Amino acid sequence: MVPSRRVRGGNQHIPRPRGFRAGAAAPWAGLPPERLRPSLADVRAVCGRLPPPVRPEGAIPGSRPAAVLVALFEEAGEARLILTRRPDTMPTHQGQIAFPGGKLDESVDADLAAAALREAHEEIGLAPDEVEIVAELDHLFTVQARFTLAPFVGLLAGRPELHPDDREVVRVFDVALSELLEAGAFRQELWDIDAGLLDTEPGRNRPIDFYEIPGETVWGATARILTGFLTHLTLGP
Repeated sequence: MVPSRRVRGGNQHIPRPRGFRAGAAAPWAGLPPERLRPSLADVRAVCGRLPPPVRPEGAIPGSRPAAVLVALFEEAGEARLILTRRPDTMPTHQGQIAFPGGKLDESVDADLAAAALREAHEEIGLAPDEVEIVAELDHLFTVQARFTLAPFVGLLAGRPELHPDDREVVRVFDVALSELLEAGAFRQELWDIDAGLLDTEPGRNRPIDFYEIPGETVWGATARILTGFLTHLTLGP
C-alpha cells in the first residue's frame, strides 16, 4: 500500500476578504528538480552575490526598526530553515509562523544584525556565536506591529540544540527549502485590502503569498521574506 502524504496546511486564522482571487504561480515554477534542492553551499554562493538590500522609502507613522533571522543548516545535503509558531496570546500575529526576531534595542544592540541574533537567542536559545551572518535581505514594513523589518540570513554548522521560550514560541521546527519549493507548496492570492485591516499596505489586487507545508501555513511578512529569498536562490540575484 502506498503511504499517504501528510496533509498540507495548518489551522492558522487567515482573514481573507470576500473578493480574493488567484495570483501568480511560483517564480520558480517549471525549473528542473535539481534546481529545487539547494544545499547550504548554494545558499552561501547566492548570498555572496546579492546586491545591497532595498530599504522602503518613507516610514509608517510610529514604526520601529526590527530584525529577524533566516537561520539555515544542512542535513542530508539539503539546506533546512528554522521557523517558529507564535502563541495565540501574543498582541499581534497570533498563531502565525515566523522567523525568530524582534525590535531593535538601542541600549544593547550594536546594529540590526545584533538585534536579530539577540532575539533568536532569547526566543529559541540559538547562541549568537553559532551563527554566521552572510546576507541582509530587502527590508519591509509590517503594518499591524508597525515595524520596519530587516531580515538577515544566518548559516549554522549543523543542526542546533534549541530551547524555545514558551512565552514567545509554542513550536520551533525546521523545514527543507526543497519542501517550500516543491509543487503545491506555494500559492498566491490577490486581495483587496482596506486600511488598517491587515499586515500590508492597503490597496487593490495586493499579492498575498502562502506556503502550505505539512501541519502549518506560512503567510504574511514571513512568506513575503521567503518568496524574495527563494527567488534569489533559484533564479539568481
